[in-house]
Amino acid sequence: MGKVILTGDRPTGRLHVGHYVGSLRRRVELQNSGEYSDIYIMIADAQALTDNAEHPEKVRQNIVEVALDYLSVGMDPEVTTIFIQSMIPELFEMTAYYMNLVTVSRLQRNPTVKNEIQMRNFEASIPVGFFTYPISQAADITAFRANTVPVGEDQMPMIEQTREIVHKFNSVYGEDVLVMPEILLPENDACRRLPGIDGKAKMSKSLNNCIYLADTEKEVQQKVMSMFTDPNHIKITDPGQVEGNTVFTYLDAFCKDEYFEEYLPDYASLEELKDHYRRGGLGDVKIKKFLNKVLQEELGPIRERRAYWESRIPEVYEILKSGSEKAQKVAAETLKSMRTAMKINYFDDSALIEEQIQKYQG
Repeated sequence: MGKVILTGDRPTGRLHVGHYVGSLRRRVELQNSGEYSDIYIMIADAQALTDNAEHPEKVRQNIVEVALDYLSVGMDPEVTTIFIQSMIPELFEMTAYYMNLVTVSRLQRNPTVKNEIQMRNFEASIPVGFFTYPISQAADITAFRANTVPVGEDQMPMIEQTREIVHKFNSVYGEDVLVMPEILLPENDACRRLPGIDGKAKMSKSLNNCIYLADTEKEVQQKVMSMFTDPNHIKITDPGQVEGNTVFTYLDAFCKDEYFEEYLPDYASLEELKDHYRRGGLGDVKIKKFLNKVLQEELGPIRERRAYWESRIPEVYEILKSGSEKAQKVAAETLKSMRTAMKINYFDDSALIEEQIQKYQG
């Protein structure tokens, strides 16, 4: 069996630079590496409905937003299968079977679920669909026999839960039907948890602290110039702190040495820039202007590709339709193997039918 990737995003809004450095950029690198036999990228609309059930129009609109973001960062539909979760009914049957293998207490211990519940103020009234979405995610991964799941650090507990389900299923049913997935984290530590422009640990649409991939050049500039830095770095001559400084965290995630030669030739590398800031004598405005140049270089090609696909919306929907059809065929094969292992393939099991004939007529 070849190397297979499955990953995706909830369509709850446009994707931002945190998504880009945390997973999207790596997905494109993996897609172009030629090392993977199949790559599946899922728009997780059913998962998004677990906390947006009363606002399906929000999810509906964001399907195309996420698809445009995928295509704009360089996902190639000729190589990568992009599909919509709710178009694959096999995933929901698989989820139902996995629910029998996971306890309520185990779900309650999942730190990602606990954090998400607190963030959405669900403590008093948790939708069942939301509570069980780690099980749904396990179905998404295993349906395509994915052995590689490139995600951010916050998803590590979810992948661990999937691995437990795979182990349990294969142990109970005595078949190596399900493939054990491995997590693939961003290589750069700064990319694992890119903060919001306000310095908050999480970039979030609700906190209004995101730089979106679809932002205009002017919007990016305005957001960069408003970024949180070192609150104690009041005067240019003051020594500054790099650690926890949002501007430097973004430079860690995006900067390349060649950008210094073009935009800040007084420095040879990011480490030299950091050393000067720590000593004092380097202002925040100068660093922010440099970061803006860096981000414009990184996001410019993405904007261009997005404009291209925005003029071809029917083609975007056709990509999603054909990708969903391909994904469903693969998921159906996995489900068929699962049903055989679980001995619930009643109409396909000729030995069972013959056994019953002998029992009642023999």
